Amino acid sequence: MTANRVAATADRFRAAVEKRELAALEELFTPDIRFYSPVKFRPFEGREMVLGLFGVLLRTFEDFRYVGSFDGTSQTSADGAETPSAVLLFRATVDGKEIHGIDLLHVDEDGRIKEFTVMVRPQSAVEHLGKAVYAGLAADGLVPPLPEGQ
Repeated sequence: MTANRVAATADRFRAAVEKRELAALEELFTPDIRFYSPVKFRPFEGREMVLGLFGVLLRTFEDFRYVGSFDGTSQTSADGAETPSAVLLFRATVDGKEIHGIDLLHVDEDGRIKEFTVMVRPQSAVEHLGKAVYAGLAADGLVPPLPEGQ
């Protein structure tokens, strides 16, 4: 896969997120996509679950914008294979708290995203974002609700 193809996938992904077009994301993900979150040790797996997660993320982030990008290669978390990759730097706000982060996209030979990793700072934003996203996932029936008091 060429760098141009990775950049094209990253550009399509970026445009879909910025326009909040969930349907456009579906065709960009492999059926077995793995999404590594900054707040969960195990990845979210499968297109349906990851699309559900993106639905929540698109509702949760305020003033979301990409502010830079890089492409090259990196090892996947799943099997350590060297794959074409793109990094998209973003800024956003969640309930008034500013977040800085990166999206790391690993792309397969067909130009679809097979692995996705998000890293966010500062730690207080990670904790705040985690609670907001979990509440959204629970509201959408994708995860069980937290027990009372948590």
